[in-house]
Amino acid sequence: MNENESGKTYEFLADDPNFSVMPVMISLIIGAFFAILNETLLNIALTTLMDQFHVSAPVVQWMATGFMLVMGVLIPVSALLIQTFTTRQMFLGTMTIFTIGTVVCALSPNFSILLIGRLLQAVGTGLLIPIIFNTFLLLFPPERRGSVMGMIGLVIMFAPAIGPTLSGIIVEHLGWRYLFITVIPFAVFSILFAFKFLANVGEVTKPKADIYSIILSTIGFGGVVLGFSFAGEGDAGFLEPKVYSLIVTGLICLILFTLRQLRLQEPLLDVRVFKYPMFTLSVVIFIIIMMSMFSSEIILPMFMQGPLALTAATAGLVLLPGSLLNGLFSPVMGKLFDKFGPRKLIIPAMAILMVTLFTLSRVGIDTSLWQIIICYIFLMLSISAIMMPAQTNGLNQLPKQLYPHGTAIMNTLQPVAGAIGVSVFISLMTAKQDHYLANAENPDSPQVLTQAFVSGVEFVYITAFGVAVLGFVVSLFIQKAVPSDIPSKKTH
Repeated sequence: MNENESGKTYEFLADDPNFSVMPVMISLIIGAFFAILNETLLNIALTTLMDQFHVSAPVVQWMATGFMLVMGVLIPVSALLIQTFTTRQMFLGTMTIFTIGTVVCALSPNFSILLIGRLLQAVGTGLLIPIIFNTFLLLFPPERRGSVMGMIGLVIMFAPAIGPTLSGIIVEHLGWRYLFITVIPFAVFSILFAFKFLANVGEVTKPKADIYSIILSTIGFGGVVLGFSFAGEGDAGFLEPKVYSLIVTGLICLILFTLRQLRLQEPLLDVRVFKYPMFTLSVVIFIIIMMSMFSSEIILPMFMQGPLALTAATAGLVLLPGSLLNGLFSPVMGKLFDKFGPRKLIIPAMAILMVTLFTLSRVGIDTSLWQIIICYIFLMLSISAIMMPAQTNGLNQLPKQLYPHGTAIMNTLQPVAGAIGVSVFISLMTAKQDHYLANAENPDSPQVLTQAFVSGVEFVYITAFGVAVLGFVVSLFIQKAVPSDIPSKKTH
């Protein structure tokens, strides 16, 4: 039990001998693993779905774009929902929606029904992650959160890592419907396990819902995610009218949304969390890390399947060691965070990230697979040493009543940063390719086309290196966060 200067006590349930923490953790982690696994499970099957349902690439891309869009719209509302419903109601509700969506996908007779099922899955996934972060913040005191968040990191990073490999095996040997059929029993088990063992955590305050905030949030985050997603898909990029109109509309609504939150007594998403410096710095670092990750997860496979002429399966295997180590090392980084604090992890990891991205900016057609494998391992290990420690440190500084808002903002940034990262880096790569070809004597030559692609990849990574330099400078200002409502630690 912790006590602040005013004498108010703060109890963390992990310290209560009468409360069983393990069933709560198991319930949340099982649900999170299969919900997050489903994010990447479908990516490798998009070509198969195009043939199955006779749809074009831009249409089938809505399986990914729609997923990110729903998450970007729903997560900001999660702070309101977490304070309106109990932990059991939220978890069982979101997992039930996710399971229904999975069943709809498995049985879908056409693409429209499949997309509806996919969007239902996104509703479940988008709301589940904020529930988990908020619950673990309430369960564990700050000095134990690093290890716990490391376990969440294991789930969040390990599930997407094995998704493409597992998907390839299932699609090849069983068919695309089994991507959903195999998830159903685990999702049902998660619901039944939680129904029996999951206990309620936190208080239900039932804040008043501001309809104007919900509308502005939906249009704002939805417009930004959708606009940047379209920019990454089309040939015109940001010059496409629907792209810049969506982004501008989204940004205007987000500005109006922010101003409204500052005036409300019970804001939908309390932007006052940014007055806490460690939270703000962690948000900046988180965005940089997400963009570095997406630049590699999108660009490297394209490079390997293009200039290096590797198959999709081989490209996936090249990236697998780094992705697996990223997930497996998350708990280790969490324990190191608890022991040494954020600076001794984040600053050296940022330096390694800079060196790795600069090395990748020197790739070419003679680059060996081992060099790519080693670079990707260092990239993902540095990210595991930065992402969860930075998030945990930032959230640690917030007072208890701002936990739902802090976790909602952190998790909203994932699809938003994802959409921005993909579109920006693909646009940069395409622009550099076009510039190279425009100055080439024989732009139709296979060798010139290959070299143009390589120059685009190099430009993306030198840009990512510049962003990482900014991240390194920001990391120098990171300090170990002290919870603002628990200024002194005492035994009571």
